[in-house]
Amino acid sequence: MENQEGIERLFFELASESRLGILRELQTKNLKMQEIARRLDLTATEAVRQLKRLTEALLIQRQPEGSYAITEYGKLVLQLSASLEFAFKHKEFLLTHDIWRLPYQLVNRIGELSQTNLMTDTMEGISKLEQVLGEAEQYVSGVGEGRFTEAMNTIADEQTRKGIEYKILSPLPPAKLQNLENRTLSDVPAVFGLTEKEAVICFRLTGGRADYAGFFGKDPIFLSWVKDLFLYYWDKGKR
Repeated sequence: MENQEGIERLFFELASESRLGILRELQTKNLKMQEIARRLDLTATEAVRQLKRLTEALLIQRQPEGSYAITEYGKLVLQLSASLEFAFKHKEFLLTHDIWRLPYQLVNRIGELSQTNLMTDTMEGISKLEQVLGEAEQYVSGVGEGRFTEAMNTIADEQTRKGIEYKILSPLPPAKLQNLENRTLSDVPAVFGLTEKEAVICFRLTGGRADYAGFFGKDPIFLSWVKDLFLYYWDKGKR
């Protein structure tokens, strides 16, 4: 791929389900053409054509023994494309919700939410938040207000386990929790909770109103993303 052709060529190469599928397959293992064709249900002719395009784009390279491997450049492109795929998949949700309240560096990593599940119903979101936080066995880290605080107080009423550590950022701390470390945050950018097992995040609507529709999941990459987001605001919270 010639530099003067610009990024349009790269986007064109990624605008193919077959070519993206090949990159994903090669991300974990080098494969020969026949194996790629079988895994993606491609004809031999089509597999050869797509492999030639990806090779010319420097996204993959043919190995001496005949297999194909993704290049370091290809790995980076595939990693960065996850954010675009996430945005496209959830475009209807993102049209009405404001992710730009979050720090720029976390928005840039939004593709790390790729393995989450979307909740579009407010009551479903509140119920899921209560469930996730209530099933914690080691710790709960959370940011929220209003219904979030109510949920935390509900957990305190129902939860008899001891030893769980709570770190909560909220304008008004939950009153009934034990083992609680609380900091205040005047502007809550989103409602989210994290345990050692699972996490939930609910973004505000574009007008600023709180909403409890959002994403939840157990994927370790997603949990790490939520943890980094929490620590970012925890450092800004007032003791």
